[in-house]
Amino acid sequence: MKIKLLYILIFLPFLKTFPQNYDWVKHDSLVKAGINQIYSIEFDKAEKTFDKIVKEYPAHPSGKFFKAMTTWWRILLDLEDESMDDKFYDQLEECIDMCDDILDKNSKNVDAMFFKGGSLGFRGQLRAIRESWFKAALDGKDGLNMVFKSYEVDPKNVDVQLGFGIYHYYADVIPKKYPVVKPFMIFFPKGDKEKGLKELEYVALNGRYTLIESRHFLQKLQFQFEENMEESRRWGRALLRDFPNNPNFQKYYGLTYVKENNYSEAAKVFRDIFNKSEKGLPGYNKRYKREASYYIGQEFKNRNIADSSAYFFEISEKLSREIDKGKESGFLINTVLYLGQLYDMMGQRDKAVKYYNEVLKLKERNNSHALAKQYLKTPYKR
Repeated sequence: MKIKLLYILIFLPFLKTFPQNYDWVKHDSLVKAGINQIYSIEFDKAEKTFDKIVKEYPAHPSGKFFKAMTTWWRILLDLEDESMDDKFYDQLEECIDMCDDILDKNSKNVDAMFFKGGSLGFRGQLRAIRESWFKAALDGKDGLNMVFKSYEVDPKNVDVQLGFGIYHYYADVIPKKYPVVKPFMIFFPKGDKEKGLKELEYVALNGRYTLIESRHFLQKLQFQFEENMEESRRWGRALLRDFPNNPNFQKYYGLTYVKENNYSEAAKVFRDIFNKSEKGLPGYNKRYKREASYYIGQEFKNRNIADSSAYFFEISEKLSREIDKGKESGFLINTVLYLGQLYDMMGQRDKAVKYYNEVLKLKERNNSHALAKQYLKTPYKR
């Protein structure tokens, strides 16, 4: 989450600058439909929509860019899975090459600038996630330059302010929260948090293609950095009104209640996520099910309903062992400790002891070893 946030430059774009006799109304309608399909986690439909754009508008980079964005969201729903990284990089490179060809003929083509900037920004973001920091920084710098150039040519384009807003906000807050980022800031101009927030909010209300992405950024940054849970929920509600089956939008909405220690409300959200995972809705993979079962279990534990709590924590434990692959997440460590406590609450001391001993085999987290040793000596009591 550290450096990578600097490279989330844009999810933008766009049109009205190509000389061909395109049916721009149809193009616009197809792009919007495809974008909505991405956020609705209807990836196969989105890819077909963007394939149609590529076929009907072969000289315009929008189809290639948004095909890459479909792959991006597939990656985003399971960031630990790197199997689609190369495909994503190849799609972005194809879009960048196309934009370069257009710019060689017309250096002021706004669409080509936009889509090249967006491609560089997203490539930089994934490189940062994969901890390729130097390459990520270069992509971020080049992508930001393209955004500024496009704005100089077309300052009336509202969508471009998403790129500005993201940059201005994160370039201000990230170095303050994570000093390790500061050396990379030599590549970038100074940030401005308040300016960034205003730009993002303006796009979130007035954007053409980037309205939803702006709202999602506001939802996340209000949760993660501003710690304004009500404001995060405001944007979350707007997103879920249009995209009720987007697990990322829904997760952040539920986490605002966790942050406030309001597990009764959090459990309502995560129970819905859990049920959608059980039904196999697209995007609701085992990572979302693991997190949902964890918070449902926590809510039951808070109400001293030990058997129901243990049921959901055991689901979370099983999924954590499948997902973690030896990395021992906080979900796993906490879950194993809580299961020991829950079995003590139910008077099943043998099971409780087994879980406490298991905690000692896992890495230390938040005094987990000391607590396990304490409960091995004296049974946990609520």
